[in-house]
Amino acid sequence: MSTNDHRAGVREINLVNRTLKLNTERVKKVREAINEIDRLVGLDSVAFDSDQSLLSVAYDASKVNLTMIEEKLGKFGVEINSGWWTHLKEEYYKFIDQNIKDNAEHTPWSCHRSPPRTKIKRK
Repeated sequence: MSTNDHRAGVREINLVNRTLKLNTERVKKVREAINEIDRLVGLDSVAFDSDQSLLSVAYDASKVNLTMIEEKLGKFGVEINSGWWTHLKEEYYKFIDQNIKDNAEHTPWSCHRSPPRTKIKRK
């Protein structure tokens, strides 16, 4: 397997890696949440370091965003750390995710592009 192989639905150009600190004492709940997150279309990988309470996810930001992952965590009662550094990173991640999604949906435009061809033949 090469380094460019990803799950189905994941484009490498939109791939982002996120690491978040979680507030949890119950590792079982985190594992259940990870199983739920792992089913998202566009997710490349998800891992949890129980020693440092760090959640690492890699996903296609044009299909998945941090808010979706937070909702899945919240469903199982797992919260993201409320420290100022984690909050700052979280807001930055959301901004970048939205920017990637907007750029993926945008149709490029240029005033230097040739006009569309018509089917009328010139004499």
